[in-house]
Amino acid sequence: MALRGQSLAELEVLCNHLYEGTDLAQRMQAEKVLLELINSPECLSQCQLLLEQGTTSYAQLLAATCLSKLVSRASPLPVEQRIDIRNYILNYVASQPKLAPFVMQALVQVIAKITKLGWFEVLKDQLIFRDITADVKKFLQGTVDHYIIGVMILSELTQEMNLVDYSRPSAKHRKIATSFRDTSLKDILMLACSLLKELLAKPLTIQDQQQESLAMHLLKLVLNCLNFDFIGNSADESADDLCTVQIPTNWRTIFLEPGTLDLFFDLYHSLPPMLSQLGLSDPGTYHEFCRFLARLKTNYQLGELVMVKDYPEVIRLIANFTITSLQHWEFAPNSVHYLLTLWQRMVASVPFVKTAEPHLLDTYAPEITKAYITSRLDCVPVVIRDGLEDPLDDTATVFQQLEQLCTVSRCEYEKTCTLLVQLFDQNAQNYQKLLHSSSRNPLEITVQEGRLAWLVYFVGTFVGGRLTYTSTDEHDAMDGELSCRVFQLISLMDAQLPQSSNEKVELAILWFLDQFRKTYVGDQLQHTSKVLQESQVGIGFSGVWIYLVLMKNFNICCKILFLLRQHVAVKLYMQDKNVTSRTWLVLSGTTGMVYARMSEVLGITDDNHVLETFMTKIVTNLKYRGRCESVILRTLQFLNDLSVGYSLLKKLVKIEAVKFMLQNHTSKHFPFLGISDNYSLSDLRCRTMFYTALTRLLMVDLGEDEDEFENFMLPLTVSFESVTQIFNSSFEQEEAKRMLIGLARDLRGIAFALNTKTSYTMLFDWIYPAYISVLQRAIELWYQEPACTTPILKLMAEFMQNRSQRLNFDVSSPNGILLFREASKMICTYGNQILSLGTLSKDQVYPLKLKGISICYSALKSALCGNYVSFGVFKLYGDNHFDNVLQAFVKMLLSVSHSDLLQYRKLSQSYYPLLECVTQDHMSFITSLEPRVLIYILTSISEGLTAIDTIVSSSCCASLDYIVTYLFKHIAKEGKKTLRCREISQDGQRLFNFMQQNPEVLQQMMSILMNTIIFEDCRNQWSVSRPLLGLILLNEKYFSELRATLINSQPDSKREVLDQCFRNLMEGVEQNLLVKNRDRFTQNMSVFRRDMAEALRSEGASDPGSLDMMS
Repeated sequence: MALRGQSLAELEVLCNHLYEGTDLAQRMQAEKVLLELINSPECLSQCQLLLEQGTTSYAQLLAATCLSKLVSRASPLPVEQRIDIRNYILNYVASQPKLAPFVMQALVQVIAKITKLGWFEVLKDQLIFRDITADVKKFLQGTVDHYIIGVMILSELTQEMNLVDYSRPSAKHRKIATSFRDTSLKDILMLACSLLKELLAKPLTIQDQQQESLAMHLLKLVLNCLNFDFIGNSADESADDLCTVQIPTNWRTIFLEPGTLDLFFDLYHSLPPMLSQLGLSDPGTYHEFCRFLARLKTNYQLGELVMVKDYPEVIRLIANFTITSLQHWEFAPNSVHYLLTLWQRMVASVPFVKTAEPHLLDTYAPEITKAYITSRLDCVPVVIRDGLEDPLDDTATVFQQLEQLCTVSRCEYEKTCTLLVQLFDQNAQNYQKLLHSSSRNPLEITVQEGRLAWLVYFVGTFVGGRLTYTSTDEHDAMDGELSCRVFQLISLMDAQLPQSSNEKVELAILWFLDQFRKTYVGDQLQHTSKVLQESQVGIGFSGVWIYLVLMKNFNICCKILFLLRQHVAVKLYMQDKNVTSRTWLVLSGTTGMVYARMSEVLGITDDNHVLETFMTKIVTNLKYRGRCESVILRTLQFLNDLSVGYSLLKKLVKIEAVKFMLQNHTSKHFPFLGISDNYSLSDLRCRTMFYTALTRLLMVDLGEDEDEFENFMLPLTVSFESVTQIFNSSFEQEEAKRMLIGLARDLRGIAFALNTKTSYTMLFDWIYPAYISVLQRAIELWYQEPACTTPILKLMAEFMQNRSQRLNFDVSSPNGILLFREASKMICTYGNQILSLGTLSKDQVYPLKLKGISICYSALKSALCGNYVSFGVFKLYGDNHFDNVLQAFVKMLLSVSHSDLLQYRKLSQSYYPLLECVTQDHMSFITSLEPRVLIYILTSISEGLTAIDTIVSSSCCASLDYIVTYLFKHIAKEGKKTLRCREISQDGQRLFNFMQQNPEVLQQMMSILMNTIIFEDCRNQWSVSRPLLGLILLNEKYFSELRATLINSQPDSKREVLDQCFRNLMEGVEQNLLVKNRDRFTQNMSVFRRDMAEALRSEGASDPGSLDMMS
């Protein structure tokens, strides 16, 4: 359907299809046709037609939307045309005050955009877009509807001025916003307050909808004024830590006037309930009130608050409000975060309060904790019986609230623990009765399990809170009481396997175990223990330790030790006179209190016993809960965390459960390692984590024992042999595919953990050459299935990582070259095959193509930067694997659009660092490329220079620097050719000829870098300075033109200052690219950027947008 000749009726039909249509095809067709309207020469006339003659609100909305896009273009309309559009819309809304609210809002937004983007526009020596306030005052003299439109314009303008458009220079936005703040914002705020006072002076009735609408818009205007980004930090509204309004100094008098604050309290009481929402029954009002309470502690110290006259009454009311809010758990659950934030910060400040006035938190904090605990337990039966959304399913929110609660709970910890012990015992007993009941009620059992899950989360939270709050021996003894109950619950739950299992209880238990590990196990135990020097006396009080020397009877020694545990830490030394060995038992004065209680109840005397419990639980979960992906994943994360510390690893490898895992990691014992159709392909992802942890455990005592490594790899060997046999016969594709996906993930986990040359060599010898050919075959067969290719490509990328110099093979070993050859084959195979897929849809292009390409680039980058392959060897011996992989890199690159390179973060973060490696060490390859390819690469660098991601922009700067340096050195040597540099000169000459034919390429990049330095928020100045010097030296004439353009665009009073800035930039800089000269330029550039910003900051400077050098 062609756009030209569209009638009004046809346009309105398209509008209805776009905004109201349910047919997806019709909507897409309508969107396509209407998008053409924006780029059409008839756009303005068509918009005017829709506004003046359109019979539906949707037609008017389309016109407003088109105008908004039209005035927001990067290349703006002429000034006169924008003035005409603004005046037309002002007259239109004045003549049509009863437009639909969404149409009015869209048209007002167009006015705001025109005003912002033209804020510095000058016509006939006048800033013609700044008279918007005068236009608004005309509306304020009309009817109530006109009055509301005027307020809407000011409100939208204030919001638009504060809105950051990341597609435009941030410096331009900041300058416009600052100018608006200094010239207009205060007047707008004072106008809004005066209008509110006028409104308050009139009788307000709930029936008057116009008054209600006016009050809403005036309040929104005031809020937009106060939300303005006064200091340019672009604070995220969701980040409530930065909640201080940084008002300008000249606004101080407004806020110091008592009438300003009283105005809003009076309004709250006087406005109809629909607006003020008295009683906080409105979720939005309730949410903002909770945010307001949280900010009390942000803006005032606890020591200041307790000095306030009415503090006891206020803290009592806040406590009651919090308790009531927690009890109504289903109402505005997202607001609870702010209430807990307030109490968390208050309790955390208690140790720093020096005043004599009571803070009363020891009275109210336990009540807050109790209310949270009981409310969560009470919600369980309601959630289960009514089928409501379970709060436990939102783990992110639960963990966030528990983290806040752990601080609150540590205030008067005894009360909290007593309550929790009572509730735990009561619910555990009820649960046991239900399990042993002859008529088991599944619903009641589920309710009790839900309550137990919450209780276990609470215990884990409070135990973990020890690290963030001052703890005592009594607190540790209480932690021991609580922990005993959870360990007993673990035994109770595991005893029911495999018949029954509750996912939420298991996840809660794993949370508890992880918190206990962080607090009381391994390295943390050593950090928190009060270990002091041993006394020379046999028995005595040194203030911290008691030494008991007892003969033979260890049991008597333990009894004495436990009697004394409440008062001091004990170190027991026992030696049998007939035995030469000595046994030491150490319990510190902190963590010893936990283990003392656990030893009495459970026989767990130290962290070694706890580790045995941990590993038993892990093995049990992996054995019996293989079908529950969330439990398996959390279990493996816990195992992975345990396997990180070396001191823990030394203890873990002695545990029988660990030995069992190392010898029996097969699907027979751990069903999640199986390849059954009952498991989705996504379930196989956790295998990488499992084998990473398992291999770390293996590495502790592995050394150079190749037999032990072979035994460990035996299950994988059997699987690979099975796949090989399947490949050599008429094979079942699905089975082979699943086996290979699992193997690839397993091997990636193993390779990640092997960080020594000896262990990595064992793996390489195991997989090469027999099994790596199986992976190559899989890439050939299933290149179009990312579920299969992605794990294999990631495995190869991991193999190429020279982490801890593990790939630095012996000088007599060809393994480095052999490994690169295999990687080259795989990348070339995948690249050629994936390009045969042709054009892919937008939703398919990343998963089917770009993701695999990004992994290939990552692998190739690791190989090129790994320093374990001498790439010159390939050309010397006629091996084409290196050339092939570079050609594959180029072919894949040319199949990707520039927009996709920057749109997909993983792709950009693999491509640009790879390009940096190629330009650093392989410029001869870059110079050999066809001009169209070179143009593509340089364009990608040019676009990447302005990327928000500093990894991308820094890599682009480095790549450009290597190219410019290569060219500069060639030109420098051109006049003194020798036989030795003749071949190098030929490569350089090709690049030199290309740049002579395309001088705009480097000139444009110089413009971009200069623009970034002068006008943008440059986050990587050092990286930008390196290529910029080379560009200036290669293009001195163009640099002079840029310099003249900038200086001449400024007022006469500033030209001398700017000229001096440019002279200082090149002061002391020589005509070379030596490191010393580069460093001098970098220093000069830092000063240059600061001085230029200072010179351009004042109001007299021209609009930075007009200085865009890229034009």
